[in-house]
Amino acid sequence: MRILTFLHSFEPGGVERVALRLVRAWRAEGVDAPLFMGRADGAMREEMAADLAYDTPRQPFATGWIETAWMIVMLPRAIIRLRPDALFCAGNSYTIVALAMKLLLGRRCPPILAKVSNDLERRDMIAPVRWLYRRWLRLHGHFIDHFIGMEVPMADEIAAAIPAALRRLSIIADPALDEAQVMRLHYAVRSACETRNRGISFVAIGRLATQKNVALMLRAFALGAAALDRLTIYGDGPQRAMLTSLCRDLEIEDRVTWAGHVPDPASRLADFDIFLLSSDYEGVPAVIVEALAAGLPIIATRCSVSMATLTGHGALAKLVDVGDLEGFSAAIRNAGAVRQDRAVSLAQARRFTVERASRAYLACFHSLQRHRTARRKNFAPLDCGGSPHAPSEHPKQQ
Repeated sequence: MRILTFLHSFEPGGVERVALRLVRAWRAEGVDAPLFMGRADGAMREEMAADLAYDTPRQPFATGWIETAWMIVMLPRAIIRLRPDALFCAGNSYTIVALAMKLLLGRRCPPILAKVSNDLERRDMIAPVRWLYRRWLRLHGHFIDHFIGMEVPMADEIAAAIPAALRRLSIIADPALDEAQVMRLHYAVRSACETRNRGISFVAIGRLATQKNVALMLRAFALGAAALDRLTIYGDGPQRAMLTSLCRDLEIEDRVTWAGHVPDPASRLADFDIFLLSSDYEGVPAVIVEALAAGLPIIATRCSVSMATLTGHGALAKLVDVGDLEGFSAAIRNAGAVRQDRAVSLAQARRFTVERASRAYLACFHSLQRHRTARRKNFAPLDCGGSPHAPSEHPKQQ
């Protein structure tokens, strides 16, 4: 079968990174998996796609500022030309494109399998916007043929937000890493600085954007860290200038290192002591899986319904409420007493590999293809290798 994946660009992002990893894995399995890129810009092109064939339309002007509209205009031509058996919608930010394809192409649009890549509760939104957002989510059930959640607790969340997804939902652990990466992180040798008389070295990885709430992390570090403690942040984004200014205001600029975007920042985790995540909302954060593989103790916000399960219900991380400055700073203050069970941490990380996920995705695609006619009539559940799920009978984990 032919599975068409569409992405805006190679700009760094967790959704795009996972999608590129899956395309590679499917091609390695002998699947015809074309990749359509809205534009060829972005740092990940050299990191992950230097030898990866893809289609991209001619750019008559810079399209980055209208990337969604540009994709909606250009993707139908690629679908008609390539005639895929299914479309892979890689994350929440792409569902508007998927819905547009159904409206524009009608019966010519192939079935769409969409991964729910981010939190659907979105308590960060003001009430009127959140009301509109929830109405928008309900529309998805009329256009998306099958949904993928990235961890078991997401089944309840997805079914609550998109009731029509109830019988069209599978859970496949997000392929944040491959098996070789997991083992490299686990066995990485710490640098010589481990034996120095020094404070605790904290590390964070992520885009410097509102969702990540790095400002909370900086304020918590200023309140809770000791004089010799250091914080290194890998990543870049639109809030860089604001956050560096905040460091100066908090008088911690000499203890915070802005490492910027680097290829494979996870490979550097062995040189740090504690991993920090301060996001307001996430799906299943790949950076947490990377920290688990590296065996780092973790301090994080409860930014996802899956965080408790992902971190062993508190055994593998200290979790605090979203936006809780006092709780986050207290966790940083007490970080010296935190330890990690590396064996348990490794076992958890190995659940989230592309080797496990790629075939489960393919089982869903093949089932989607086989049952396309029947699904149009009665939306029968698919026989996917990714463990179809209805909402759980146990209480929803927060």
